[in-house]
Order: sequence, then C-alpha cells, then structure tokens
Amino acid sequence: MDALSEAIAAIRLGTANAKRVKEHGAWGTRFPAYTGSGFHIVLDGEGWLLTHDSPPRQVRPGDVIVVPTGAEHGLSRSIRPLHELPDAQIGPSDPAPGPADFEYLCGGYRLAYGPVHHYFASLPGVIAISPDYDHDPQLHELTRLLATNTTPAPSAPSTPAQSGASATRSALFDLLLIHILRQWQARPSGPGPSPAAPHEPAPAPEWAHIADPAIAGVLHAVHADPRRPWTVGELSAYAGISRTAFTRRFTAQMGTAPRTYLTSQRLLHGARLLRATSAPLSMIAHQVGYSTEFAFGAAFRREFGISPGRFRATA
Repeated sequence: MDALSEAIAAIRLGTANAKRVKEHGAWGTRFPAYTGSGFHIVLDGEGWLLTHDSPPRQVRPGDVIVVPTGAEHGLSRSIRPLHELPDAQIGPSDPAPGPADFEYLCGGYRLAYGPVHHYFASLPGVIAISPDYDHDPQLHELTRLLATNTTPAPSAPSTPAQSGASATRSALFDLLLIHILRQWQARPSGPGPSPAAPHEPAPAPEWAHIADPAIAGVLHAVHADPRRPWTVGELSAYAGISRTAFTRRFTAQMGTAPRTYLTSQRLLHGARLLRATSAPLSMIAHQVGYSTEFAFGAAFRREFGISPGRFRATA
C-alpha cells in the first residue's frame, strides 16, 4: 500500500459527514481546529480563505480547499481577522432557501480516537488549489456527485437515510482527497525529491514530498513491510547513515522520533484490522509486532485513549 492510500485508509477510521452551505450578506465562518481531515468545494460566488500563517487567498467557483489535519481556518466575504468570525454550525442543517452570495460544500472525516496519519501531518495545514478540471475530468465528476449527494431533499416528513449513503459519501471523499493531493503535488512549485546521495536509497514516488531522500527511502521500506518488527538500528543501516544522524534527520522531517513513528504505525495498522476483521486480539497483536495481546492492548490505550475491544465495538 502506498503512503497516500494508507493515509486515506487510516482517516476512514473516522466519521464522514458533509453539508451544503449557503451564505448571504456580510457572511463569514470560522472552522475551529479538530482531529481529522476536511475539505471545501466552492460552488458559486467569491470569498476569502483566512488562516493563521498564510496571506488571505481569494477563492472562486471550482476552487478546492483541503485541511489535512483539521487546522483552524475561515471563509469570509471580506478580509477580516480570523478570530472575529463566528464559529461554523456543527451538525446537519439545510441551506437557507433562495439565491446565495456564496455557496460551497463542506465535508470530511472527524476522528474520535487517535491522531491523524503522519502523511497528512507532513502536509501544510491548509491547501487551496484551483484544479485543472480539463485535464482531470474525473475530479469534475466527483464534485458534481458530491454536490448531488449533499443536496437535501425537498421538505418532507422524516425518512430513513438513503441506503448506502454512508459508504457512497466515504468513497467520494476518498477519491476527492486523492485527486486533489495528486494535483497539488504535481504543481510546478510543489514538493519534489532532492537528488539522492550515492550511499542513500532513492525515495519511492509516493514519498516524494519528503525532502530528505534517505528518510523517504526508509518510509517506503517501513510501509512496504508493516509487519516487520523494525528497530531504529535497522532503519539507520537501511538509510546508510549513523543512528544518531538518522534519528536527527528523521525527527526533523517527520516531527516525531523514529521509535514513536514505528509504534504509531503498528497501532494504526492494528486499528484498521480491528475495524475490518473479526480476528482475535492475540492474532492482531502478533500481526503488528506485539508478543501478547496484553502488550498490544496497553500500547493501544496509550495511543488511542480506548481499549482495542471498545474501539472495535464503536465501528
């Protein structure tokens, strides 16, 4: 599984929701930080994207905003301080009737347990692009399907949710995130691999956003063989550099120490197995590198704040 696919699989441990929003007048909305990954698709009108660490950016119909780790941000008719905007209304709601000055789709995954995947954590807090729909007609169709699937039905007595709505929503979210991040990474000013030194393994394409080729090569190896009980010594040898230098460079690139990253990856793999299979805890513990289910359970509780059994029951 490549890095982006693994990140998408990990974020699907959360709850997928979407809504269509219409704004009128002197509108503005602040989206507080949360644990998860989200997006906005501008359908009509013009506005401004506001963040803490980037200049205001004007957004127009077709523009897509991705928030890989749920960073705080805002949308507004005019440029204003982010803290002055009213908080977004959380939960389902029908858009106001009639024409709107600005209309957009708001969706994403919210995680109740555990952190956002390291791949998303390595990306900027807020990504905004104007997609090339001519060269990616599938993305245009995805946005149309999302708009259709988040349009409320005419006023009527309450009815059960349409069959398969949750699965459809998740699949569309996944495809949208993949298409947008591919376009963002392929942009001329986007991240790219640095030339590899002769003694360092060349990075796999899916880790091209990691500037250090030695670390990119190690990440590829770890994710290609997640069951292997890697040690920091083995990883530094694979990179062809000393353990001290490897630990320093890995921490600088990933924002976390190698051992912490390895533990997180094993537990994340375990979380996916808990949700996707009915295998006993002892078997899952062995598959992710723990000798006993008790050791796995203790580590899982430290990472996710919940026992493996309760986590599986919340699926």
